[in-house]
Amino acid sequence: MNNSPHFIAEQFFTPVSELTPLGNGLINDTFWVKAESTQFVLQRINRTVFPKPLHIMDNLLKLNEHLEKNQEKSVKLKIPALLKTLNNDHFYFDEHCDCWRALAFIENTESLDQLVDLGQAQQVGFALGHFHYLLSDLEPSSLHDTLPGFHIAPDYLRYYQTILTITVLQSEPDSLYCADFIARNQHLTENLETAKAQGLLALRVIHGDPKLNNFLFDRVSKKIISLIDLDTIKPGLVHYDIGDCLRSCCHKPETNEFNMALCEVILESYLSEAGAFFSASDYDYLYTAIQLLPFELGLRFYTDFLEGNRYFKVTDPKQNLNRALAQFRLCESIIAQELAIKSLIKQLRQSFSG
Repeated sequence: MNNSPHFIAEQFFTPVSELTPLGNGLINDTFWVKAESTQFVLQRINRTVFPKPLHIMDNLLKLNEHLEKNQEKSVKLKIPALLKTLNNDHFYFDEHCDCWRALAFIENTESLDQLVDLGQAQQVGFALGHFHYLLSDLEPSSLHDTLPGFHIAPDYLRYYQTILTITVLQSEPDSLYCADFIARNQHLTENLETAKAQGLLALRVIHGDPKLNNFLFDRVSKKIISLIDLDTIKPGLVHYDIGDCLRSCCHKPETNEFNMALCEVILESYLSEAGAFFSASDYDYLYTAIQLLPFELGLRFYTDFLEGNRYFKVTDPKQNLNRALAQFRLCESIIAQELAIKSLIKQLRQSFSG
């Protein structure tokens, strides 16, 4: 088959001796490939989610060019290099018009699904802060918006409300809880976008999806050496990245509580790298971001559940409902700790803004 992963892989390197699925991403199909002289990562870009895959490729090239020109910043993260096909292209379209790309495989690394100590948390904060620092002088408008509407919470809410008009809510308690939680907290969706519209928060280059398993730890040093899954790099608010990172890293899955100890370490480490460009308004809206991102993701999961699981990959019909429930419980925990989180932000602000 001319669209099989093995056939595609051999458009980049040949012969291919091994090919296995890699990671647990919910969007793209990803494979680890071993060829005669190299290892690499092969990905099929999900064109349902990313209808303009060449915009993704263009952004990645601009990112790599920018980092190559700014070596004076002492780049401490490896960005996986784009590899070329045998025909000297950076991508390959199969017979179904799906776009494939190959990325350099960063050896002797591992990703985590849950933090187990404060040292790992410190590394996450550093890596995200360093990433934002490295790109702080890259003009956001030079990048394509690869996923229009991504992280625009008011749009997610409006879409959810549209789905409600054509869907009969199930009477099971978990579904009713989700619907009620959204109704009670829907005001959260407006805050960051309103601040952006008022000029209080500036557009910068963001990662877009800095969840924990997108950070690669060196197996020996235990330091983070790479930040991967760069399809969602785009102009945006760094608050979306910070909130999403904390949502992912500070979530106690067994209880759905928010881990304040991890939050403190991550934020302090983040600001040690990114504090130089943080404004007064950036600090003002940190808690807003921490509160919003689990609500936003829960809203997206629940909407997808109501639609029949069309967006996120699932192995069970109720998986997106359970995902939504976990995010809303996490958001509840954040709201319950509002005073402690705001006190932490105040202390960090005094430390890093003088």
